[in-house]
Amino acid sequence: MTPYLAQRRDELIRTYRDGLLQDVIPFWLKHGLDRKRGGIHTALGRRGELLDSDKSVWFQGRAAWTFANLYNTVEPRPEWLEAALSCADFLHDRCADLTGKLHFTVTAEGDPLRMRRYVFSECFAAIAYGAVHHATGQAKWKERAVAAFDLFLKFNREPGHIPPKTSPETRPMKGLSPLMMTLVTAQDLREDLGDVVVRGRTLTQWAAAAIAEIGRDFVKPDLRAVLETVGPSGEIYDHFDGRLLNPGHAIEAAWFILREARRSGDEAMKRLGLDMLDYMWERGWDREHGGILYFTDLYGKPIQEYWHFMKFWWPHNEAIIATLLAHLMTGDAKYAEMHRQVHDWSYAHFPDKEHGEWYGYLDRQGRPTTELKGNMWKGPFHMPRQKLLCWQMLEGAR
Repeated sequence: MTPYLAQRRDELIRTYRDGLLQDVIPFWLKHGLDRKRGGIHTALGRRGELLDSDKSVWFQGRAAWTFANLYNTVEPRPEWLEAALSCADFLHDRCADLTGKLHFTVTAEGDPLRMRRYVFSECFAAIAYGAVHHATGQAKWKERAVAAFDLFLKFNREPGHIPPKTSPETRPMKGLSPLMMTLVTAQDLREDLGDVVVRGRTLTQWAAAAIAEIGRDFVKPDLRAVLETVGPSGEIYDHFDGRLLNPGHAIEAAWFILREARRSGDEAMKRLGLDMLDYMWERGWDREHGGILYFTDLYGKPIQEYWHFMKFWWPHNEAIIATLLAHLMTGDAKYAEMHRQVHDWSYAHFPDKEHGEWYGYLDRQGRPTTELKGNMWKGPFHMPRQKLLCWQMLEGAR
């Protein structure tokens, strides 16, 4: 055991385990779960009061996965399975259009409100259905999980399904997000379904292909940066979108890659994940006020997104996972210090000590900018995943 873990392991386990089981999960079960119509509400105020009854489709899948994963890996509590099934049933029965593509938002009853061009809802549906299959053993959930991932791959691998953001004749571009989602969805599905074949590849092969493309086209060692959007062969566009860096997002991708390297023993993959973490920590950590900046510019130029200096909850969740995993895999004191910095800053600024859960949005100095505990993007996913994974990693670090 490293000196850092010898000193802090038990304290960190209590923080992650108890925060998960005694704070975050009870908050969402009490205030978010729609026991009348099914599914979950995430637009909650500081005390858990409902602010908007419209439902995030992302979070029907994300919450179903969270509750089912707790049931599968922590303890088979009936209330966790009930919550997972409520969200998964609502997602499957109420949130798709006639083609099977999922909406982005629906009403409380599940009537369609908004369809977005991308297909990330399908990834969250896939992992939700996979985790529910693991919990129940019912074949229909496995079939639905494979079908949802298949649909995501179809939209992202076959041209013509998703309208491009920019004219492909003028400036063809591709993003990091679809590759990240391919990787983590394949990983999570493999945990619950085994290494099944989808669209001609095993889940492990899909994960490896995504990692290879990320490393080839998005990671720029000469600039010590991970880009969000590039040209078809990794070209850098010297425009606002091309220069925009999202440190927390790239750090999240880094730990996905480290997780795969830990499983496979692939040293080159491990090096890639560590490099990505190093580069984007350098790019994102706020040396003046602490915490992770939301956006930075590749060349240090001004950024057009006015919230670039804010501190959002989820990049800190992802950095806590990434730095702890890097330390466990290497024993390097550098990653212990990075973990200490991001853990201590996050737990000093984000938690609401009076009403529970975390604030989602802080200013650069670490002060809450809103009392929201949830919205269409914040709900029971990034933070419970962080607490659960870090708790589990630390339990194994003996």
